[in-house]
Amino acid sequence: MIIKFLYDKGLRSEHANSIACLTIGLSVASWVTSLEVEPAGIERADRWGIFVATWPATWFGLGQALATYERGLTTSA
Repeated sequence: MIIKFLYDKGLRSEHANSIACLTIGLSVASWVTSLEVEPAGIERADRWGIFVATWPATWFGLGQALATYERGLTTSA
């Protein structure tokens, strides 16, 4: 139901997989930025990197679910 809703709103598997790849880079960038800018040290930088690093798995999962949904649409037509 959620996948159909996202598909109907225009989200495709390619979009979700692209976002997942971008969030990997965002995770590294947030870790480096936090390490350089914040005086809290490496512990805070690690927390930021780990927090953002949870996002790619979610987007890759959505991409896989959307790809499965898209395949179902093409085989039933």
